[in-house]
Amino acid sequence: MTLYGEKVPSADDRPTVKVTAVSWPDVEMEPVAAPGAGGPGKPGRSRRGRLLLAGGIVAAVLAAGTGLGTYAYAGDVPRGTTVLGAELGGRSRAEAARALSAELERRAAALNAPITVTVGQKSAELKPADIGLAVDVDATVAAAAAAEAHPVSRLVGSRTVEPVVTVDTARLEAALRKAMGDQGREMTMPAIIYTGTTPKPVYPKPALTVDAPGAAHAVKAGWLAGAPVAVPLVEKWPASTREEVDRLVAELARPAVAAPVTLTTDGGSVTIPPAAIARGLRFSADDTGTLTPRVDVKRLRTALGDQLAKLEVAPKDAGLTISGGKPKVVPGRAGRQVDAAALGRDLLAVLPKADGRTVTAELKPAEPELTEAKLAELGIKERVSTFTTRFPGGLSSPRSQNIVQAAKDVDGTIVRPGETFSLNGHTGERGYDQGYKDAPTIVNGKLVPGVGGGVSQFTTTLFNASYYAGLEDVEHKPHSFYFSRYPAVIESTIYWPQLDFKFRNNTPHGVLIDTSYTASTITVSMWSTKIYDSVKTEYGPRRDITQPKTVYLDPGPDCIAAAGSVGFAQDAYRVIKKDGKVVKREKFSWRYDPEPRFICAKPPA
Repeated sequence: MTLYGEKVPSADDRPTVKVTAVSWPDVEMEPVAAPGAGGPGKPGRSRRGRLLLAGGIVAAVLAAGTGLGTYAYAGDVPRGTTVLGAELGGRSRAEAARALSAELERRAAALNAPITVTVGQKSAELKPADIGLAVDVDATVAAAAAAEAHPVSRLVGSRTVEPVVTVDTARLEAALRKAMGDQGREMTMPAIIYTGTTPKPVYPKPALTVDAPGAAHAVKAGWLAGAPVAVPLVEKWPASTREEVDRLVAELARPAVAAPVTLTTDGGSVTIPPAAIARGLRFSADDTGTLTPRVDVKRLRTALGDQLAKLEVAPKDAGLTISGGKPKVVPGRAGRQVDAAALGRDLLAVLPKADGRTVTAELKPAEPELTEAKLAELGIKERVSTFTTRFPGGLSSPRSQNIVQAAKDVDGTIVRPGETFSLNGHTGERGYDQGYKDAPTIVNGKLVPGVGGGVSQFTTTLFNASYYAGLEDVEHKPHSFYFSRYPAVIESTIYWPQLDFKFRNNTPHGVLIDTSYTASTITVSMWSTKIYDSVKTEYGPRRDITQPKTVYLDPGPDCIAAAGSVGFAQDAYRVIKKDGKVVKREKFSWRYDPEPRFICAKPPA
């Protein structure tokens, strides 16, 4: 049973036992001297006498039989037991539950009052119902019934049992994070990335956040006491430390690319050069921040290109292409390949070595993961969304080429029901070896040349296509500055490896990502089975508008001028309709900083 909406306690049909009050004689309970040791007027009492007296009391209790004994053990809850001031002792569980529920009803106004919670330096009021705060009546009565009580204590003793309080930890944590606002920071996960064949560490940084278990305990106690609650911000570090990252660099990442590895099979041998090793060796952190190395054999195969193709016949998944405005099946085929799991394990074992860098592998039959039959079951039959953005400069500019390269990497991807698509996970690091070029990118609030600049425009286009398909937004981050070529709020940047874009296919059908481009546009379409009538965006007004400042930068090839833009905050609502009714309304909010007007010149005197 739980307060407010709790189960009604089952009636207890046992008869109530009527008992008669018993008067107890005064008993000397203080220590007494041994025989002959008593002072004048205080003759000693023997230990045997004391034992007989105590034994007599117990005997009296036991001898009472259906009288005193029945009184002491009447009901499920020991006599003298109270919860929140309510007397539950001597009652059956059902009676105790009713008594406790009545007490909670009397306290309803206080228990329903908002709780003042201070998170760091900010305060907020939380409604108990919003975070699932409640007294579990059944569990509390069970705790009261289980309270230990000596037979004599059951008659004359008293005990207070704390109520069992429940809280929805997920809702509480969400409310505390909202109250925390911009005081917190996300955890920087450790990583090791390669620029060419040079490993570069990404050192961990702690999150500044709330301690969820401690906060839950404090909120439950404060709720019952009617007192304000203070929730401090704590640092939460990734599991892998800076020292562990440096150790992995020294012991694996650097020696891994110091020399090639020879892969031998019964069909011949191939040399894996350091550049291909760097492409396939991945260092990724799990949710706890534990950094683990692995070999991505799929990326390794791509890096080796035709070399491995001389030994293997890769299986080909069945796929889809858009022809004549309709999806057309492209048949798959079986192949003969090195076992990926064994190759990854064996290659990882030799990469730290300076000598003996040879791996022997067996070629085995390999079936495609996605067959035509499985593809047909996915229900990809019609276009459910499409989105286009425009880019300047034509296809010859490095920025445009980066956009097109990302589109080619993603084109034809099939996301199965329940799967989460990660753009970083799909393309991997977008470096020179992967066909990306230097173009302007935002770093520390200004435009600077960076490899892969412009991919954010493709990310925004892909995000909008998934957004208007009604797919679940898992992770995205709008730009810090507003660019008029993007829809406000409904846009996303990306930066390897810290910032990613992810969506989840939360439909029962597969999703095909189809990309296309012209000399000035990039388009992403989603193909699946239509399940919604419409997906639209409703905007709130812009607010808190701030003007840009003018910043003079040292002139030179790395200086990129910018006209600047205003800063503002705005809300956007994704409104999804099905069967003529709004089935979902999601709020997206963002605040843009004013982009300074950057001038590549010395400031005027």
